[in-house]
Amino acid sequence: MDKISPEEIRKAMSKYDAGSTNAIEQDIISEKKKISDKIKKKDKKGKKDKKGKLIEQKKTAEEFMDSDEQFISSPEFRQFLKENKPAMHSLYEKACQFSGSIAKINPGEKMKPEIQAALDTCHMNITPEDTFAFAIIGPIIFMVVGLLTSIFLLNGDLFFISFFLLAAIGIMIPLTKLPAIFASIWRLKSSKEIVICVFYIVTYMRQNSNLEKAIEFAGDHLSGPLAVELKKVLWDVESQKYGTIKESLDVYMEKWRKTNSEFLEGINLIESSLYEGKEENRIALLDKALDVILSETYEKMLHYSHDIQSPISTLHMLGVILPILGLVILPLVVSFMESVRWYHLSILYNVVIPISVYFVGKKILSERPGGYGGNDISEDNPLVIEERKKHKKHFGIKFTPLFAALLVAIPLFLLGVSPLILNLALGDGNDIYIGRNVDLGEPGMSVLDYREGGADEDGNPIYKGPYGVIATLLGICLILSFGVGVGIYYTLKTKDIVIIREQTRQLEDEFGSAVFQLGNRLGDGIPLEMSFSKVVEVMQDSKSGKFFGIIDQNIRRLGMSPEQAIFDEKIGAIQYFPSSLILSTMKVLTESIKKGPLIAAKAMSNIARYVKEMHAVEERLKDLLGEVISSMNSLIKFLAPVISGIVVGITAMITNIIGTLSSSIQNIEVGSEQASGMEGLTSMFGDGIPTYFFQIVVGLYIVQVVFIISKTIAGISNGDDKLTEENLVGRNLLRSTILYALLTAIVILIFNTIAMSILNKSIGAEMI
Repeated sequence: MDKISPEEIRKAMSKYDAGSTNAIEQDIISEKKKISDKIKKKDKKGKKDKKGKLIEQKKTAEEFMDSDEQFISSPEFRQFLKENKPAMHSLYEKACQFSGSIAKINPGEKMKPEIQAALDTCHMNITPEDTFAFAIIGPIIFMVVGLLTSIFLLNGDLFFISFFLLAAIGIMIPLTKLPAIFASIWRLKSSKEIVICVFYIVTYMRQNSNLEKAIEFAGDHLSGPLAVELKKVLWDVESQKYGTIKESLDVYMEKWRKTNSEFLEGINLIESSLYEGKEENRIALLDKALDVILSETYEKMLHYSHDIQSPISTLHMLGVILPILGLVILPLVVSFMESVRWYHLSILYNVVIPISVYFVGKKILSERPGGYGGNDISEDNPLVIEERKKHKKHFGIKFTPLFAALLVAIPLFLLGVSPLILNLALGDGNDIYIGRNVDLGEPGMSVLDYREGGADEDGNPIYKGPYGVIATLLGICLILSFGVGVGIYYTLKTKDIVIIREQTRQLEDEFGSAVFQLGNRLGDGIPLEMSFSKVVEVMQDSKSGKFFGIIDQNIRRLGMSPEQAIFDEKIGAIQYFPSSLILSTMKVLTESIKKGPLIAAKAMSNIARYVKEMHAVEERLKDLLGEVISSMNSLIKFLAPVISGIVVGITAMITNIIGTLSSSIQNIEVGSEQASGMEGLTSMFGDGIPTYFFQIVVGLYIVQVVFIISKTIAGISNGDDKLTEENLVGRNLLRSTILYALLTAIVILIFNTIAMSILNKSIGAEMI
């Protein structure tokens, strides 16, 4: 006889006034058989293309009937995972599922458990065979598309054929390790909330020794992947996968044994407190759990701040210094190699090097220990929604961050490509470069300056360029369109919310003192409704005073209860200071006050101590990382744009000198001794890379490096914090791109003016 769960029996009992349990069980079994018969009929009538789906439904029903556990459908939890899973994971899952439908590739018995563990960590609905299929099929598709593009669109360029072949082979191994990388990123996002997670559990259990409720409390107030994990722990108990919350939690904590043993130790101490008979011993174990997580986090971050010195130096040298020094040499090298073009240089500097820098930065972040870091402010917060709506309107148009960014980027982009558009507009017949030598009256200051570089198969001349100084200066606008456009978007997007974040952080910094004073007022026997006003009197000019003042006003003027005054969806005080720490503290306050003011006073005093300890650790960790962050900031804010601007200016000068010498020699009377000598000298050089394209390659490289290193800085300082990351990226891109553009323009003008002046005098003297 099939086993019947208690829940099913309770539901069935409502149909009977009296009767035996056996009769009820028989009735439930018959209902289950009806479901099975319906599925079997559908299976027989189903079409071939739906057969797989019907078999899956049948299998699910059979598992439901034969299960020894209570069957609980979980669409809510699946929807929760879907909403909290990164978009990249979803795309990766779809790609793996598609590849797995083509071929199943076994990764091997040794690697299969490791890959499955990584997939389980990220809650991905794919198999290790699917991931290996994508690691093989994906590069093959990339290689085929690349080869076809090289053959039919790029005239069989050997460079691109080699690039696509090597790139396809090179990405196979990283793709096999992608599940482990995703699992590492997931753990990094989870680990930043470890300290606050233990704090929530300990805070709740000091007043109520109920582990299940404490985990539920922590899961409700965390915002990252750790919240998903804790809710999964509870879900496994509710679905009877595990018999007790302790068993479910112990299984989950094994995932942290290798990467964060202090988290495991802290949870073990919390579980041990459940078996203590004396209240003081129970509280001591809870305090010890938080002390362990705080001290171990500090020690790990101390080691991390020392260990990343070498990787940061590597990132500095390989990502910025050596590539920029290479830019000085490359234009001279390619002058001797006519087959090398600017787009070959672009592949190296705008694809290969940025990807390498990105992965080095990710490697540095993957080794960062968790424990602290700002949380994102929820997009659903009413104050954030209100700030999002405060975009100014002009002529009936709402200037959103995206619209404002495009309004600046598009005109700059059109200016940047105007030399190419001008050249095409002036073209006529075979000579499509009529406008190539439009000068402004100054030597070496041509607008386009296209140079003849051989002939095509039909004998028509081929022109290369633009080499003109004015075209190069206009090309700087193309870099501004990308750097300034993205910078404006991120800056405007986060500007108002960052102000809210800073106000909230100021409140968090002084919140320990405010909560301590609130606890003292409650300890003196003052009712909670009156205690808020007492705290406001002492802290009038502070953020804490403003926070408690809003609560006091809601109680006095609107007659709200303390809970309504704090949590009301429209005018509650918490809406003006969106902080998970403050929210959870107020939750503890409203729950503990139900047991009496003395218990609430004790809870507030303990919270005040914990908040101060965490704040002290966080400040110390920022101090440890200060030198590293300062070095990286100086790199992207000043060194990279300045060095690159000088390099572009020098390269433009060298290229212009070579071009001027070549054209001047052609004007010397053929057969003269001066002409033969100089022709022998200049024949060693080609035309080099057009300065217009060379500047674009370097400028885009600067924008890419600033973007990547800014994200790395934000990750080192704050962990996974999108708001701080976007704000930092926006500010750094604006500053660095504008500095690069101004310096490049100034250096190009000064160097070319001086060089052309000296060169024209020398050539004039030789001709005389």
